[in-house]
Order: sequence, then C-alpha cells, then structure tokens
Amino acid sequence: MADDKRSLGGRSYGGPNKYIQRAGEISRLGEHVAQLGARAFLLADPFVLNQYGDVLKATMDASGLTFQIERFNGECSSAEIDRVTGLVRSSEAQVVVGVGGGKTADTAKMAAIATGARIVIVPTIASTDAPCSAVAVRYTEDGVYQEAHSLGRNPDMVIVDSAVIVNAPVRFLVSGIGDALSTWFEARSNLDSNSNNLVKPNMLPPAAGIAIARACHDVLMRDALAARLAAEKGALTTAVENIIEANTLLSGFGFENCGVSAAHGIHDGLTVLDETHAFFHGEKVAFGVLCLLMLEGRPLAEIRDMALFCRSLGLPTRLADLNLASASKADIERVAEAALLPGSPTWKVAVPLSVAIVRDAIIATDAFTQQL
Repeated sequence: MADDKRSLGGRSYGGPNKYIQRAGEISRLGEHVAQLGARAFLLADPFVLNQYGDVLKATMDASGLTFQIERFNGECSSAEIDRVTGLVRSSEAQVVVGVGGGKTADTAKMAAIATGARIVIVPTIASTDAPCSAVAVRYTEDGVYQEAHSLGRNPDMVIVDSAVIVNAPVRFLVSGIGDALSTWFEARSNLDSNSNNLVKPNMLPPAAGIAIARACHDVLMRDALAARLAAEKGALTTAVENIIEANTLLSGFGFENCGVSAAHGIHDGLTVLDETHAFFHGEKVAFGVLCLLMLEGRPLAEIRDMALFCRSLGLPTRLADLNLASASKADIERVAEAALLPGSPTWKVAVPLSVAIVRDAIIATDAFTQQL
C-alpha cells in the first residue's frame, strides 16, 4: 500500500542550500556571510559570546561586513522571537546568523523569515538536528513545548566548526545522538502509516530522504560509542566528525524529509512535567524512541538493543533517568494527553491510539528497561 501511494502521489525534498563542516570554520564565518549580504545580525548564546565573541567580531570585520551582535535570552518563546525580530528589522540586516544551540537557531530562523533576511546557522553544539531544517519549535517562557512552525525555507548556509563542537561538554553530543536515533525509527513509522513529510503539505517522503534516514542510523550504530569516548578526551577523530554530521546534517535531512512521529510526540508530552526540564531535547527523545517501539509492538529484541545502545552512551532508558522514578500513573497520563494533542506527531503511528494506550506504552517501556 505504501508503495502504491508513493507511486501515485507527490513527494518533496528539502534542505539547506550549503552545509560546510570543518575544524576552524568559525574563523572563516565572515567569508560565508559576505556571500549573502553586506549587513549582518548575529544572535549568539551568552556562552558563545564569552568564548568566541572576539573571533566572531574579527571574522566579520575582516570581511568588511556591517554587523550587530545580540545576546540570546535562552528560550525560543514568543516574547524572545518578537524581541529579536524587532532588533533585526531596526538593524536593516540582510543576513541573520544564529550562533549557538537549537533554540538560538530556531529564534534566528524565525526572525529572518519575518524580516525577509537570509539565514546562516552556526551550531556550536551537535545536540539537535535543528540547524538544517525549515522547522522552528516554540516554547513557553518556562520551557513547555507549544508548537512547531513550518518556515517555508531552509537556511541558506549551515557552518559547522567541528573543533568548537568537540570542545563543548560531551553531554551535548550524546544528546544529539539521542535526537538522531529517532530519525530512522520515525521515518519507518511514517512509512508504515503513509504519513506526509515536513517539506510540503500532503506530500510523501522521497526515496532520497528515506535513504538518508537509514544512513543516519547506520552511522550512529557504527560510530556513536567511539565518538563519545574520543569527545570525552577532547579528541577530534573521524568517528566524532561522522557523528557531528549524523546529528546535524543526516538527522536534519532525515526528519524533515520523512517526518517525525511518537518519539517526538512523547518528548513533547514529557515537557509538561517539571521534573524533566533539566534534561536536553535529545535525551527525552531517546526515551521517546523506546516508547515508540513499544507503542508499535516492535520485537522486544529490537527494543532491548536500542535500550542497551542508549545506556552505553548515558542516554535515558527509564523514567527514573528523567527524574520520574516517583511519577504516578496520573502523571504519565498527563504526558500521554499532551502527546496526543491535536496536530501531535504521535498521531502518525500506524496503531490504534488513545491516552490509555500511550500511557501504558510508556509504563511498559519503563518496566522492560528496568529489568535489563
């Protein structure tokens, strides 16, 4: 049935115009930005400004750019998006550059879209697949998921300095592996249910997107542990470079062109519990992957293998790993309710769904992983 629909219906493919990954690339950022415009607005994490502020100013100056650098306030919320959009508009910037983590990138993307500016994303951690996508996720000021926005166009450039990323705390890289782990499993979930991708309404994943999602999974299985061990020592090896690409480019292409499913839906549900706010996006998504596999009724051997993979990296596999050891059945029901809000990607799973079914899949996942 999936093949029949794929042959008869449309398909769509999207991604950034350019992706460049190389150690030391942040010092060449001005050269890339200058290809897109003469006036730039840089939105950067506070940590990034402290560590690389002088490098950013030097590369902008060296390329003859007129530029303004603004500090990101920490949450991709409506208030912060409006604030940054106003600053971009008043600066008359032709290019918006987001330097930092996923929420900085999403805020920069939304401000650029609102003002008609070109988009350059410079991830300084490989913790999510946000940099390459035309999707931005908005949260409340308290970090509770609100909605995902489809922006209509991808970044013009994604510039990745692998030396910067390997010098960040290794927890960020591992979180990115957790996020990337969902790419193939959610692609498979959407293929089973004939669900649309995130590039164009009512269009299916292309063969290219499916192949990239599968390649993302293969790289993770091959290189993730070696990359984590090397990164813990600050060593930039081939395995680390491969995982940076998998977390950022392969996962970004994969999720956008194939769509997301219940791993992200359950992540979104988990954000309603305050206890989970200390955990990164990819850490919660990793647990959501295990719940997705349980919800779909996948073989326990597959769930066990993925749980042990996560555990070898330090990713959550149990509710206790997310500070939810004492969560009640009613608490997990709240998570399930939030994971099944209208428009949630959980609805793309090709099995019967209800709050009770999702709640019990989460509880069953925890029971299974506890006894491993």
